[in-house]
Amino acid sequence: MRSAGLPRRSSKDEDDDSGVMRLLFIGGTGLISSACARIAYDQGHDLTVLTRGRSQTYPAPRGARHIIVDAKKPTTLRSSLERNALGDRFDAVVQFIANEPGQVPEDVVTFAPRANQYIFISSAATYRPADRLVAISESSEQSNDTWDYARKKIQCEQELLMYAEAASLPYTIVRPGYTYGPSFIPGYIGNTDHPWTLVDRMRRGADIVLPGDGTSAWTLTHSRDVAAAIIGLIGNEKALGKAVNVASTEALTWDTIYRTIANAAGVDMQEYESQIVHVPSDALVASYPSAEGEILGDKMHNKVIDSRFLRSLIPGYKAKIRFADGIKESIAWFEANPARQTVDAYANAHLDRVAAIYRGALDDASQLPTP
Repeated sequence: MRSAGLPRRSSKDEDDDSGVMRLLFIGGTGLISSACARIAYDQGHDLTVLTRGRSQTYPAPRGARHIIVDAKKPTTLRSSLERNALGDRFDAVVQFIANEPGQVPEDVVTFAPRANQYIFISSAATYRPADRLVAISESSEQSNDTWDYARKKIQCEQELLMYAEAASLPYTIVRPGYTYGPSFIPGYIGNTDHPWTLVDRMRRGADIVLPGDGTSAWTLTHSRDVAAAIIGLIGNEKALGKAVNVASTEALTWDTIYRTIANAAGVDMQEYESQIVHVPSDALVASYPSAEGEILGDKMHNKVIDSRFLRSLIPGYKAKIRFADGIKESIAWFEANPARQTVDAYANAHLDRVAAIYRGALDDASQLPTP
């Protein structure tokens, strides 16, 4: 780790006190990265965004430098940097898309000569699932034997610690909690690729499957609040060599999360209560094997994120968007364009079957003789 701190304007003259930074985002059109790109560009920073050019949901900000390249191919990436005259130093490189072992060490080779700070966007999914209700801090154990995504993120972090120190590349690790935003409605199962599926089920009176009793608590954070934190960590000397949780202070049960979504979607709440079917997580996994890691390694447990360290690094920072307000924005985003309102036919069929089984079991149980 360099001991000299972070020069904030490596691409500017030393006498320039404008605060403009030269930033490189690897990714920039995803849920979190696009919000970061918008804030950075609006603040007047010199922003370059590297993407594969496939996302139609969040285009890069007009006026930002947008380079189409597969950044997961290190030789291609380095050639693109040279070809586009991006060989000079960046105040910060923010890596949003690395999720496979081996990518981060290649980044260290690429950016150690080019970056004053390397920010790796990891995930709070890397923490060991809690067996009790306790706020998860940066010092909590990282271990997830069930979810491949989480295991790979842990390995990426370990590689960063190993290689960045040796290369004298200042780094910061960011671990966002469960993030939602305009294009994403959070759900327990069956909504990852087609988030509108949940609202569609609510509005047409289909069964709404909730895990257990719906009482596990989760911290949900709007993408703009996550982005504001990431931008605040750029050029922040106190964040060097640190891992930082990013989450709101609003912890809600899954029952409350779904009820808030239904209310925002204009569903009659009395009718909604009759749609709820509580199903054990192991039954959901048995019928939906592809969700095993995400459920058993993450969502079935309480996950309340402690973000006090973040607030100590960025004085005055606060996650400003309440879930009840943010989810209304998400629903409005989908309603603005019917083409966005796609539903997952497989998830619908799966949820219908599981709910029918459990409704039948409840009916059978109600027929048992009373003692």
